[in-house]
Formats: sequence, structure tokens, C-alpha cells
Amino acid sequence: QVQLVESGGGLVQPGGSLRLSCAASESIFRLNAMGWYRQSPGKERELVATVTSDGLINYTDYLKGRFTISRDGDKNTVYLQMNSLKPEDTAVYYCYARLNYVSYWGQGTQVTVSS
Repeated sequence: QVQLVESGGGLVQPGGSLRLSCAASESIFRLNAMGWYRQSPGKERELVATVTSDGLINYTDYLKGRFTISRDGDKNTVYLQMNSLKPEDTAVYYCYARLNYVSYWGQGTQVTVSS
């Protein structure tokens, strides 16, 4: 069982930045992949970005350039740096991990972009 704990969400004005963190209960290099998804009210959960154990990164195309995923193996943590935030980025952001074909999810952290 992999435990994922997110932090860093909150309220930010349009154009602002936030960094989300996701701490895993075990070495992130043992996990096949980690990443972030988000879900807005009335919409399906969608991919934001993922990184595999060997460092391959995948972004949803329209978020490239504004969002950056990174990781720290010493802290077993994956980050999502979000810049130039827009109101449409408002959502619950979920940390995701996959290990041996099993998916794990964090509890979610709310990001609200509003003036």
C-alpha cells in the first residue's frame, strides 16, 4: 500500500503561482510512475503531468510551459510548479502513483484561482 500526502494548495490570484507537493510513503524510484491529475466541478478527472521511475515526463499539451513536474528522491516527493495560473485551473489536484499495475491516489488538495 502506497500512501500519498499532498500539500500546497490554496487561493491565488490570476497570474500567480503555486507549488504542490506530494510525499510518498516509499522510494519514488520504486514506483513505476507518479504525477498529478485534477478535477473541476462537473468535469472528469484529467491528467496534468506524470513522471516515470526512469525520468520520462508527460504533460497534457495545453498545460506545457505553465506547469512543471519535478521530483526529489531524497524526500520521496514529487512537485508541481504552477505558474501564470488562470481561473480555469481551479480544481482539486490529486497526486497519483502507480506500482505494479495498481494505482494509488492522494486525498486531493484544492487550488482556487480567483481575484
